[in-house]
Amino acid sequence: MERKAAVSLARAERAALCDLLVEVGPQAPTLCEGWTARDLAVHLVVRERRPWTARFGGARARARAEEVSFEELVAVLRQPPRWSLGGFGWVDRLVNTAELFIHHEDVRRARPQWQARELPRPQQAQLWRAVKPLAKVGLLRFRASVAVEAPGFGRVRAGRGGPGLRVVGPPSELALFVSGRQRVARQVRVIGPDALAEWLSGADLGW
Repeated sequence: MERKAAVSLARAERAALCDLLVEVGPQAPTLCEGWTARDLAVHLVVRERRPWTARFGGARARARAEEVSFEELVAVLRQPPRWSLGGFGWVDRLVNTAELFIHHEDVRRARPQWQARELPRPQQAQLWRAVKPLAKVGLLRFRASVAVEAPGFGRVRAGRGGPGLRVVGPPSELALFVSGRQRVARQVRVIGPDALAEWLSGADLGW
């Protein structure tokens, strides 16, 4: 049963994000510095349909995506083709669960009076599987040893060694924290030397 719930999380986040994009409109702010809702949609469409353009021809692909209306752009994002990153269940789960959850929150938490969501345990479990590699990448250059802990789910060690810190919270909020959204992550505790904890809480981890 957990596997079915986990498989559906990326799809559920995609649908919810697209619904929210339609609601807020193309000029709505996001947590991604300098990006509007339209910029975020362009990024996701290009990433999914032209992943090889990250280094080769990315500007051209983005320019083509920017030529279509916002409504068409969201419709394209909502229905990924079978050959895309979102077209196969296991690939979708692997590469899109954290991506779509985080960017959904980028739009949600840029709005006034937002509230953190309480996700069911099976969805938190899927996010925890995504948090582990995110933490290792996000904290790769951090000059400390960091234990990222989700009570009831597990622990992963990251950082470059040295003084120790613990970052404790639910997987959904840890996903935001280790991807550079520390200021909007809720229910996350950073435990360790005060100066080091403050440094981590404001560090540029992100994507």
